[in-house]
Amino acid sequence: MINTEKIWMNGKLVGHDDANIHILSHVVHYGSSVFEGIRIYKTENGPAIFRLREHVKRLFDSAKVYRMDIPYSIEEIEKAIIETVKANKLEQGYIRPIAYRGYFELGVTPTRCPVDVAIAAWAWGAYLGEEALNKGIRVQVSSWRRPALNTLPSLAKAGGNYLSSQLIRLEALNNGYEEGIALDYLGNVSEGSGENLFVVLNGKLITPNLASSALGGITKDTVIQLAKKLGYEVVEQAIPRELLYICDELFLTGTAAEVTPVYSVDNIVVGNGDKTITKALQKEFFGLAHGRHELSEKYLTYVK
Repeated sequence: MINTEKIWMNGKLVGHDDANIHILSHVVHYGSSVFEGIRIYKTENGPAIFRLREHVKRLFDSAKVYRMDIPYSIEEIEKAIIETVKANKLEQGYIRPIAYRGYFELGVTPTRCPVDVAIAAWAWGAYLGEEALNKGIRVQVSSWRRPALNTLPSLAKAGGNYLSSQLIRLEALNNGYEEGIALDYLGNVSEGSGENLFVVLNGKLITPNLASSALGGITKDTVIQLAKKLGYEVVEQAIPRELLYICDELFLTGTAAEVTPVYSVDNIVVGNGDKTITKALQKEFFGLAHGRHELSEKYLTYVK
């Protein structure tokens, strides 16, 4: 259950139960939405939004790919996000801005349907559970692959893309795992249902590149910066499936997952169970998010 009082819709705050759309809205029938997930972290200086500008910029980039003209500026959406966090009196939690094709007429062609915008914010803890952050999760390689680059644009964080994510996650849960990892159309490793991933091998971090049909992750980018500051080499390249079985460490990153270690893949324990590098990066990440890192001032927007 989402714990929230107010939702921002098309320029004004409305009550949670009044945030409705028409059943014939284009988005309901054709998945025509772009969205973001953004974390709010508790700090000594009050609640802070993690990498607000980068998330809002990606929202606009996703809309551009799908030829959706958001009727607000980046600055207006940022202001509305802050306003929504304040209205819900959140010290920590999650923000979901979404732009979607609304109601005018049905049919695949969306151009006559308005682009509506909504922003919700609510209290939300660890996506995969607090225990997962410490002990790691069990994952499987999914039988569902990510679509090829010329079928659906993977760099756009679009609602319709997440039908693939649902299949990946539902399959994993049904088979007794906490998460699934998808391969790309060439058979290389792509990403989780909603997370990027990093392999650790011989002290080096390896992560799939953008040609792997994976979303360009903002948390992923943050972890790369933190890893380099700690002196680790980071390589973005194609990753063959079998590297998941023989690597030393493996972890997932994302707004929801944050930095979550992987304990096993297809019931093969990752490495010898050591999580030294993963834990070091996890510590740096949460230090940044909670305002205790040299990058905190750069990447946190404090809600006053």
